[in-house]
Amino acid sequence: MNAILTDTSTTDILLHQQDGILEISLNRPKANAIDRATSRRLGEIFTAFRDSTELRVAILRATGEKFFSAGWDLKAAASGEEVDGDYGIGGFGGLQELGQMNKPVICAVNGICCGGGLEMALACDLILASDTASFALPEIRSGTVADAASIKLPKRIPYHVAMDLLLTGRWFDAEEAHRWGLVKQIVSQDSLQQTAWELARHLVSGPPLVFAAIKEVVREAEDTKFQDMLNRVTKRQLSTVDTLYSSEDQLEGARAFAEKRAPVWKGK
Repeated sequence: MNAILTDTSTTDILLHQQDGILEISLNRPKANAIDRATSRRLGEIFTAFRDSTELRVAILRATGEKFFSAGWDLKAAASGEEVDGDYGIGGFGGLQELGQMNKPVICAVNGICCGGGLEMALACDLILASDTASFALPEIRSGTVADAASIKLPKRIPYHVAMDLLLTGRWFDAEEAHRWGLVKQIVSQDSLQQTAWELARHLVSGPPLVFAAIKEVVREAEDTKFQDMLNRVTKRQLSTVDTLYSSEDQLEGARAFAEKRAPVWKGK
């Protein structure tokens, strides 16, 4: 196992591994704000998860009940940390700029999720929220730009809704986030972690090579015309697609369907 994933020298980020799942818990009371050191550590963790042959699904969550994450650590900024400083591999939060992340990442939002905290959630594939969760992009009030959210949010939800949230910095609750499709499911605070693990276990049982191909296709298609992207897929010009269609798993899927049984995925 990668030493980064077994390092317990800091309590700012707690790790738990079980059955191919990595749970990453922010643990920086009281707001779980992210300074540069924490961001760099997250980047190392997400990179190690990405490159692991044993881990298939990650859960990003936070300890406590009030905050998921307030985003950028303004106390660190007041002490001299620059907003455009080095946040490490993967950029702020370690995930949103990390290349070749071809495994599913679930975000479980348990409370206040604002600024860079919301941008971290947007970098994940699936977002679960407690019924007490609340969201905002208040960067305008501190004279900065929610850069990642400004790029991603208008592509995820209706343009005028995204611009409302970005330009006003207003708060919105889990129900509104669910209505616009940002959140997959709303559950009680007490059942959030359990629900995240249930979803992770469901994904772990799925075909990892197919998941990898899906994530690469979706990522590459973001700035590509439909027909050009379809040609790249059908001609196996994406590495994950080529690997999938040359794999034992692809044959196993066909055999399992023909034999009316559950497939046994090997990831090769």
